[in-house]
Amino acid sequence: MPRIKKSPRVLIVTPEVTYLPPGMGNIANYLTAKAGGLADVSAALIGALFEQGADVHVALPDYRMMFDNGFSDLIKKQRNLIWQKMPEDRIHLAEDRAFFYLNRVYSSYGGENIKIALAFQREVINNIVPRVHPDLIHCNDWMTGLIPAMARSMGIPCLFTVHNVYTVKALLAQVEDRGIDAAYFWQHLYYENTPGQYEDARESIPVDFLASGIFAAHFVNTVSPTFLEEVAQGRHHFIEPQIQSELRNKLNAGCAVGILNAPDPAFDPETDTNLAKPFGPANHAAGKRRNKLALQGAVGLIKDDNAPLFFWPNRLDNIQKGCQLLTEILYAVVSKYWSWNLQIVFVASGDFRRHFEHIVGFHQLDERVAICEFNEELACLAYGASDFILMPSRFEPCGLPQMIGPIYGALPVAHDTGGIHDTVRQLDVERHTGNGFLFQYYDSEGLFWAIDQAMLFFELPSEKKEFEIKRIMGESLAAFNHGVTARQYIDLYEMMLNRPLIAR
Repeated sequence: MPRIKKSPRVLIVTPEVTYLPPGMGNIANYLTAKAGGLADVSAALIGALFEQGADVHVALPDYRMMFDNGFSDLIKKQRNLIWQKMPEDRIHLAEDRAFFYLNRVYSSYGGENIKIALAFQREVINNIVPRVHPDLIHCNDWMTGLIPAMARSMGIPCLFTVHNVYTVKALLAQVEDRGIDAAYFWQHLYYENTPGQYEDARESIPVDFLASGIFAAHFVNTVSPTFLEEVAQGRHHFIEPQIQSELRNKLNAGCAVGILNAPDPAFDPETDTNLAKPFGPANHAAGKRRNKLALQGAVGLIKDDNAPLFFWPNRLDNIQKGCQLLTEILYAVVSKYWSWNLQIVFVASGDFRRHFEHIVGFHQLDERVAICEFNEELACLAYGASDFILMPSRFEPCGLPQMIGPIYGALPVAHDTGGIHDTVRQLDVERHTGNGFLFQYYDSEGLFWAIDQAMLFFELPSEKKEFEIKRIMGESLAAFNHGVTARQYIDLYEMMLNRPLIAR
């Protein structure tokens, strides 16, 4: 792994993190605030930088209620002492009662999330940055979207990572009422309409947080190279025009890249305690059979360790995840492979669940299709038991199940889009290449075709099939890990620190 030169001081600003290296401070092991993949990639990057000896610092909101759940009684008693020492450590907790009593990272109320984001950014801008004196600031998602404008006005290189295309808007007056003096960097923010001067913008023209982060940052990255290209080409109409145009501008200027996220290292079939029988590439066939029987027993399916098993690992969100495609063909797929005892297991939450339940009930498929609320332990068992995972996503900014599945020997059946395109290749048994089955056109016929391709593979002689799965598991473990992701970020940091800061 390349080393960062001259030990630059890097400040990573993130609203989420899964874990921190214990050497970073007295309370590093007790800080966990996760809503999605941002927490995992933040943790991996911080850990890799710290191991490299880089002078890495992290800014987090002080989610006291969530953090307290990780403290022992002894640590709680010592808390005040630890907090007094925090400026000497590398972990910097932003203080505000807006997030002291939250039991999750994001509120269900949009207006509350804006208050949380402004309180967090106020502390970073007013207190943490002046205390840390970073050489580079790395911001993540819309909750940090105002900080790149401050960094640009101060001449500090700033990387802005777009994990999710969601954004919010607020007036400058609202920003300033929360204690952020935006007057000295207001020109670097992105507004709904271009203001002539500061006073024009303050009371009447909203600031877009995500677009501001992209607009003001010196460099931007998304969590998939292909998704970045798709957005820049205008292929996703649900993304607001200003987000598309700003990402396109950054890409055309050579200031945008895609860096894939990676699965949590806990997803390892050799060490996963949620499996009935842990296994590796060398003994995956026996492991699959044992875990398949365990899953079938747990969810009420026909017990058959030779049955082809498809696993739906995504939330049941029809806007993104392609649920409708599967409802259109569910009965036809199960019927076509009835003699094979083809089975489908959903371990997923979401409003679309009721449509699948209706189909299963109407056609009496209870012993062949199981629909379960999301449960992390059951999901891990399903990865270990399944032969294939279903990902017919309409779009995918990155996606992790298509990386986790092959690590467990479960091959993706997926729509060729975004992060799926970057991580799944059509399986070619004769050339010993690829790791899944892709369909190009987003419709139910395409999904059915890909399922048929998966079943043709399933019907192969066991020697051929087991050779390919062993290969895919080994290649996936090597390719889909946080070390690979962290190296790309470190290279990007080095490039940014060695290039002149040119006005946008």
